[in-house]
This record gives sequence, structure tokens and C-alpha cells, in this order.
Amino acid sequence: MIQGDTIQLRVNFKNFKGNLIDPENVKLTIYKSDKTQIEQIAITDSDKESVGVYFYDYTPASELNEFIFEFAGSYNSKPILARGKVELKFI
Repeated sequence: MIQGDTIQLRVNFKNFKGNLIDPENVKLTIYKSDKTQIEQIAITDSDKESVGVYFYDYTPASELNEFIFEFAGSYNSKPILARGKVELKFI
């Protein structure tokens, strides 16, 4: 990804059988590479593409070289989450 650009962060939440599911209270947390939290964003139905598929258009701070994102919620009263890492380049 190029620094200063907007990226669409996406997640597919699945149960143990591999079926897409909708967790409750979905949040997106952005971390620096040293695991310091930068921000937390509530994910709403407007950020939902279909059952279990969520997205968020994010523009990272220009001083970041990389960041970690985490989509998290709860399903059947248990936590469910997915993380990814994005590297940024200035070209």
C-alpha cells in the first residue's frame, strides 16, 4: 500500500464449520507495529457487505510504515477476532 492512500480493510467471520456468521459488537482496532493502540472504530451495518463480511475504508497516518488491524466481536457469548498487517511504502 502507498502512504497517504485509503485502503479497504475486510474480514470474513466464520464459525468452526466454516460458515459465515454475524458477531455482535464488531469493532475495528488499529495498532502500531509495537502493539500500541492507535484507535478503535465501531463497525455498523453500513460496514457490512453480507452475512459475516465486514469492511472499513481506512486512511492511515502518514508517519506509519506499517500497522496491524483487528476486527473483533462476540459470537455465542465468546470472542471472535481476525488480525492482519499492512505495510506502507512511499514511492
